[in-house]
Amino acid sequence: MYSLPNLLTISRIVVIPVIFMMVYIHATLWQLVAAILFIVASITDYLDGYLARSRNETSAFGRLLDPIADKLLVTSALVVILAVPGMVVCKLSYIPVIVILCREILVSGLREFLMEVKVGMPVTRLAKWKTGFQMTALSMMLLKGFWLWGGIGEILLWIAGVLTFITGYQYFQKSLNYIKKIEKAAKPAAGAGKSAAKAEKPAKKKAAPAKKASGKKTARKVAPKKTAVKKA
Repeated sequence: MYSLPNLLTISRIVVIPVIFMMVYIHATLWQLVAAILFIVASITDYLDGYLARSRNETSAFGRLLDPIADKLLVTSALVVILAVPGMVVCKLSYIPVIVILCREILVSGLREFLMEVKVGMPVTRLAKWKTGFQMTALSMMLLKGFWLWGGIGEILLWIAGVLTFITGYQYFQKSLNYIKKIEKAAKPAAGAGKSAAKAEKPAKKKAAPAKKASGKKTARKVAPKKTAVKKA
């Protein structure tokens, strides 16, 4: 559990409070420190997977925590760039931010549903590119004011928003296809149950007259015995 790859994953969660303090501490030095920490944390997203595979230290804990740490880091940085004045120049850039946040919530819900039915949702190559664009864009936006190309971050954020929308739709489509398969498999079973129930009903109706007929026969047999007693 406390292997080096897992510690790197945990470090991405630990730096989140420091980055988030940019909302309250409007100091140039603090902004620089927060931006550097975010960049280092983004690099660990690649290192922890690489080290886990190369050192044969993959674990269930790492597979669970890695996507959670990524989502926490990205969503925290998105909140910071929205809250800190001057981070977002064009108000239209709020659109990719909302798309990214909604996609993360959607995928988390889909993963939870598919885990209940024991179906995995593997990370696609396009999703990895999406994460790379997200972290690069946020790194540039957090460094805005320290270098001349800080505005490129908003352009990369739009690219990340488009990739985020595409990957979110792909995950949603895969989940819908799985749900349709479940419903198709359930319909024949339900039809077989109804036909079996219909077949049982006529059998019960036929059995009922047989009981009445047997009752009449016993009544006819008893009648002669009573008359014989009176003659004696």
